This record gives sequence, C-alpha cells and structure tokens, in this order.
Amino acid sequence: MQDDYRLTVDHIRKHLATNTGGVVSVEHVDESGDPVRFSYAEVDRRLHRLAHGLRALGVDEGDRVGTFTWNTLEHLELFIGVPTYGAVLHTVNVRLFEDQLVYVINHAEDRVIFVASDLVATLVPIADQLPHLRHVVVCGGLDGVDTGALPGVIGYDELLSTAPDDDFAFPELAESQAAALCFTSGTTGNPKGVLYSHRSIALHASSLLGVDSFALRRGDRVLAVVPMFHVNAWGLPYASVLIDADIVLPGRDLRPPAIAGIIERYRATVMGGVPTVYSDLLAYVDRAGTDLSSLRECFCGGSAVSETLMRAYEERHGVSIIQAWGMTETSPVCTVSRAPAGVTGEDVWQYRTTQGRAVPWVDLRLVGDDDEPVPHDGRSSGELEARGPWIAAAYYADESGDDRFHDGWLRTGDIATLSPDGFLRIVDRAKDVIKSGGEWISSVELENQLTAHPAVQAVAVIAVPDAKWEERPVACVVLRDGAVVTPEDLREHLLDRVAKWWVPDQFVFVSDIPRTGVGKLNKRALRASLAITDLVAEPAR
Repeated sequence: MQDDYRLTVDHIRKHLATNTGGVVSVEHVDESGDPVRFSYAEVDRRLHRLAHGLRALGVDEGDRVGTFTWNTLEHLELFIGVPTYGAVLHTVNVRLFEDQLVYVINHAEDRVIFVASDLVATLVPIADQLPHLRHVVVCGGLDGVDTGALPGVIGYDELLSTAPDDDFAFPELAESQAAALCFTSGTTGNPKGVLYSHRSIALHASSLLGVDSFALRRGDRVLAVVPMFHVNAWGLPYASVLIDADIVLPGRDLRPPAIAGIIERYRATVMGGVPTVYSDLLAYVDRAGTDLSSLRECFCGGSAVSETLMRAYEERHGVSIIQAWGMTETSPVCTVSRAPAGVTGEDVWQYRTTQGRAVPWVDLRLVGDDDEPVPHDGRSSGELEARGPWIAAAYYADESGDDRFHDGWLRTGDIATLSPDGFLRIVDRAKDVIKSGGEWISSVELENQLTAHPAVQAVAVIAVPDAKWEERPVACVVLRDGAVVTPEDLREHLLDRVAKWWVPDQFVFVSDIPRTGVGKLNKRALRASLAITDLVAEPAR
C-alpha cells in the first residue's frame, strides 16, 4: 500500500490532459455567436498559463484568491488552478450585501480577486475598504468597463496571453493543506468561513460518483446551474473532471428560457439546482414544450423539495428529481434520497420525500436538548449532528461559532428524524420550528403541503406571538399567475393533510418571498418586511 499517496486537487488536474470530455461555457462564443466547446486538454494548457499568471501577480502559497463571477470557463479554471498552485480559492457570493462583501473579502484577506466584467461596478464603491487587495483580474474583457480605484487591474485573457508557454512546475502539496474557502450565507450575524482541505475536496468529489449518491458517469453532460460560489457548486465541477464527464456552464443568465434552451441544445443528462430553479423551469417548459428527454436526473438541495414538484417532473417529463441534503459546513453533500432496491410504485415516495440516507463516510445522529441521544425510530425528533472527512471542525478564524462543534460532531441546527434504516427527514430549522401550546409545528411540512395546492407558487410559514398558545403559524403565500384562492380554500386544503391545530390562523398573500443569496427562503427578511411582530394571531380554531 502507498501510504504517502496524496489526495489533492492536483490529481484532478492531471486527469485533464488525458480525459476526452470538455467544457461548454455559454459565455464564450465564436464568430457566429455559437458557444465554444473547450476540450479538457485545452483547459489543461490554460491552467499552466494561469499558474504562471498567479506567480506574476505575486500570489504566494497559502494566499487567498477571491472569485466574484458566474459559472464560466474562467471560474472552472480557477476552481482547479488556484488550489493546485498552492493558494486558497475563495468563492465570493455575488448576491451578498455591500457590508457583507467587505466583511468576507477582508476576513479572508484576499490579495487577488477575479471578477466578471459586469460585476466590476459592485466592487468599485468598496475598493477603499479592502486593504489587503493588490490586484483585480477582470473576466470577460475590459472594454467599456469602469474599474475606478480598483488596484492592479488586468484582463483575464491578457494575464494568460502574456504568461510563458512552458509547463508550470506545480508544487507537491500536502492533502491537509487548505484548498478552498466558502462563507455561509449569513442570515444571522456575519457570514462564517469554512475552509476545505485538498483531501476533503477529493473525497467529497469521489463520493458523488457512487451509485447511491449522484451516480455521475463518463459521458454525462452535467449542467451546473447551482452557482459555483455556493459551496463549490456542490462539488460538481471536480467530480465531472474526475469521471470524464462534460460540464456545461450556463454563465449569468439563469432564467427559465435560458436554462431550458441549454438543456435542449446540449442534451444535458444531469443537472444541479435549488427548488426555485426547478419550480420556475417547470412552469416555463410546460408552456413552451421544451424537450427534456435528455435529462436522466436532476439533483436538488438548499431546501426541501415538494412531492408535488417531483411528481410533476416525473409524470409530465420523465425526469427524476433527487433530493440531497447538506450545508456549507458539510462541503455540502451528506445525504441523497434514493428508494432502496426493489421498492416500486407508490412505495418509493415514502423514501423520495425524505432527505435520504447518508453517503459513505458520513455519520449522522440526533440529540435532545440535554445532548442525550434520540432514537432513530422515524418518529422521535432531535437536533441533527454530523461528522465525516469533509465536514468542518471549526469556522475559519472565528471563535464566535465554536458552540456548533463538539466531540467531533457538527451541530447542524436542523430538527430531524432518522428511520431505523437511516433515512433522514428534516422537520425544520431549529430557529424556524413553531412552538404552539407546548407542541411543535413544522413550518417545512406546512410549506410542503401548501405548495401542493394548484394555485400556490411558493409559500413561507413563520411564527407570530400568541398570548394563549405562545406562537401560532402564519403562511405567506405567492399565488401562480392568474390564480384565485381564499384563505378558507387553503385551510380546507390543509385539514386533510395535517393536524387541525397546525392549520395557520392567517394567510398573507405576497408578491414575492425574500431569498438568501443561494435561493433559500429568508424568513428573517420576510418577518422584517411584513413587520411580523405587529401581526397578532387570530384565536386558534
């Protein structure tokens, strides 16, 4: 046995030279306007030039290199090239507020940031608040781009074209070295950084290839709609290269017509995205008649997926939506929901509607308020904890979150059940579960049942104070275009699906529900926008 064999991102890079797959980035077009396909061998040559360019910019081993851009060829090259150079890739969420941007860039001490040309204007106003920043590399061309006071500006193409053409001597790295840095979405307090090692990235990418996981395979065309700034696009770029699958990068336009066109034109076989992407896409393809026959499976995470949405894809388009669960602290994939072998027909849905079983090397457990174990009987609920080789043990240079980690386990903040055969069902976030009359009401379950109503496009359930019951649920509902429904209609819809005392006392119809930068329901912002503390629950029915 070779005990000194190193699991590093450089092993993934070395696959590029011999793999036959490639990259389609819709941001790169030829003279006729058609997207250009780059072979993996071409990407490998560009990575050598990128490494020379990083050296020319003065990047040292261990330095943090930020990216502030979309799912493009350049971003894929940075995903692989920065860690193999020995630096740390810091993917910055393009949807953060200005003060959060300043915080994460400064906390990471990014010395170089690679930014999309159309996002430069977001960085210009905060340039004087970024003392560690030395260079800004613009992806997509500098023509007509006002870079203001940004330091050391150079175009990405110029950086590569002026680099030496000879092979770069990539360093031998320890698998324990830091490779990438992601920050949580920061819905409460400042975002927190999670540092991923080369080993954790390599093992996580390998786990996605398992038949009970994402089951990626050679010849797949993987459409990564999930942003590359969101937990490394769930590891899809690394896994795609590792298995020699094509990867399709959609760029900045993630509207349903654009995504549908990419699926149809490039015959994508696998896709990754959040529930809102799939919900909006379904509404569009049902109208437009888009051909989704190339899709084998679509992986969905970020929040629970309703059975209604999954059935609609399966029954109308023959596409399976597979739920997965994870978080920034878990790299992210921990569980994938597939029915056991031999289970067929309607019986599959009791498994498909869960968050699934833990993938190999991940351990899950439930604990109560006293940190005592909760039985895995499918009924008893407790806070979910996780551990494994790609699960964080601490936040990056931030002791304020130390209480999330204990005895080698991560406290996830999710309230869940685990069945005897290991299937996970998230009941709620600990901060969102509603306590009414001493009993718990699951906002997630209410949301799932309400979205099953044909008039409902989206819903968020939040708690309001109640003098008698402590808290009562209020449902904030977005209706489908042209739909008409009354609160009483929705109450009647729920009565056959949940306990009577769970039924919300109020239904607030809204035009939209705030979301975080990665597409999750932002209930904190929703409460603020509705001045929810002023909403007093009606007497419970």
